[in-house]
Amino acid sequence: MKKTILSAAIGAAVLGAASAASAATLADVKAKGFVTCGGSQGIPGFSSPNDKGEWSGIDIDYCKGIAAAVFGDATKFKIVALSSKDRFPALQSGEVDVLTRNTTWTISRDSSLGFNFRTVNYYDGQGFLAKKSLNVKSALELSGAAVCVQQGTTTELNLADYFKANNLKYNPVVFEKEADATSAYDSGRCDVYTTDQSGLYAIRLKLKNPDENEVLPEVISKEPLGPAVRQGDDQWFDVVSWVHYAMVSAEEFGITSKNVDDMKKSGGPDIKRLLGAEEGSKIGTDLGLTNDWAYNIIKQVGNYGEVFERNVGPTSPLKIKRGINALWTKGGLQYAPPIR
Repeated sequence: MKKTILSAAIGAAVLGAASAASAATLADVKAKGFVTCGGSQGIPGFSSPNDKGEWSGIDIDYCKGIAAAVFGDATKFKIVALSSKDRFPALQSGEVDVLTRNTTWTISRDSSLGFNFRTVNYYDGQGFLAKKSLNVKSALELSGAAVCVQQGTTTELNLADYFKANNLKYNPVVFEKEADATSAYDSGRCDVYTTDQSGLYAIRLKLKNPDENEVLPEVISKEPLGPAVRQGDDQWFDVVSWVHYAMVSAEEFGITSKNVDDMKKSGGPDIKRLLGAEEGSKIGTDLGLTNDWAYNIIKQVGNYGEVFERNVGPTSPLKIKRGINALWTKGGLQYAPPIR
């Protein structure tokens, strides 16, 4: 979602500051007493505040997971709400320690912008939200449609590529902010809204009549979403990455926030190693953390399945099926390297 394309010149201009800011992020985070995460300005299910200013969503849970791993306390975090335009400079400059904001992993972001990605906490793809009154069942029936899209994003480029490849005409209705695009779609200024499919489910919840709109079946791009950190700090990169792998491993082992204490006592060698109960293990200390780092994540935040279900899963308001975000043992793509 909101995948703003920054020029190489902008990236180069702030890389020097990024290198200085990222030299020892874990030490800096410990010194200030909390982790600062870059979030969105409000995407239900991923990162959004309620009327009390309390944040929730998959991306927020990852921020909490990092806090639990580093401090043993999932409440020691701060969210900085960032637009698609501001998110990359905020990470490059050191304003935030990690970007946990539904950001697509691409080669340019991995190279010219000076970021590091490793894990994908949500495999996504761009799609279309259409009004049921259009009576269309496929994006291939959208020739001549007015399409709401955010300006300066890869979403805008994917849209142009898709319609050109399929010899379809369309009228782009372009907005800088997601809220403006949503309002325009809801008021009838455009027939269709396009962004990542996960975002479409979230946007549908904001509409005056959500049930009068449907997400079309086509997925026209690959959008692997996950946390990003600055290049030049391998230790912090490892910490952020293994927070995700710990959640995925816990689900694979059947460890949940509710049974983690029992599993720590009675589990097999792999489980004891993950939960910091294996005698002589240095897995946590090698990361610069305590050996119960993964236990704290699972106890306070949950395994990957718990995080997915409560935020975007079938029992949540978004009602999204696991699909390719299922564990690899169940036909999905979520797979964690061995923790040993």
